[in-house]
Amino acid sequence: MVSKILEYVKHPTKVVVFLQNRCNFKVLPDALYLRICYKLIFHKKLDLDNPQTFNEKLQWLKLHDRKPEYTMLVDKYEVKKYVANIIGEAYIIPTLGVWDSFDEIDFDTLPNQFVLKCTHDSGGLVICRDKSKLDVAAARKKIKKSLKHNYYFFGREWPYKDVKPRIIAEPFIGKGDQLPEDYKIFTFGSAIDSIMVCKGRDQENGPFFYYYDTSWNRLYYQRPGLEKNDTIQKPKNLDQMLKIAEALGAGLKHVRVDLYNIDGKIYFGELTFFDECGFDTEITEKIDLMLGGKIRLE
Repeated sequence: MVSKILEYVKHPTKVVVFLQNRCNFKVLPDALYLRICYKLIFHKKLDLDNPQTFNEKLQWLKLHDRKPEYTMLVDKYEVKKYVANIIGEAYIIPTLGVWDSFDEIDFDTLPNQFVLKCTHDSGGLVICRDKSKLDVAAARKKIKKSLKHNYYFFGREWPYKDVKPRIIAEPFIGKGDQLPEDYKIFTFGSAIDSIMVCKGRDQENGPFFYYYDTSWNRLYYQRPGLEKNDTIQKPKNLDQMLKIAEALGAGLKHVRVDLYNIDGKIYFGELTFFDECGFDTEITEKIDLMLGGKIRLE
């Protein structure tokens, strides 16, 4: 019991998951639901009338910045066309196939290494490093569960509500068996605040996050104890990555542009409108307020 409590203290969003599994939170209006979650996670009231922090303003944007095109921008399949029109096809990870159900997948046509993704959520992911060792039954179970899941209901990230649930396959773009490092670039309009590098996602105690500014100076955004002592080497084509992020962030109040960079080859990952669902407990209060000041609300 004590270990369970400590787990909830360390990961407050698990409290919301716990309650969702036992209560019918789906019937609650978005604003009320978000107020409850915010109180449970941050132990303070969510100010939607005069939001100041990054996390508060992301909640406000969920409720008030509802452009129909955002649904297409969070669809992992449809967004590729949008991004290609802005930065070109060269940065798009090829789609090997798209299906409505798992049983439609013809694995014989897929390469030895590939990734299966659900287009409508953030958890339906199967990584195959060796097709001869793929546990098809486990993959089917995970994908089928994800296809039934509407990601909108957890954090009321409304763009996900009407995304058509589908499965896509892409080539595995890591080096050998290792997952690629993920560069998450925080944009506000076309202005860039920082780059968060995600490392060690396939490690037992990972992932780890490293923040840098656009000149690759280390930034310390996380609470004490979370920052790592090692550093990440500056990508040689950092300027190119920043230009891509600026182009994709233009015209949007805030979006996180996720890119991969493998041996100098840049690939688009996804667009994220609500970093950590607006429930980021790992950044400091000072940074929460600073980033909030960069989002201009109407």
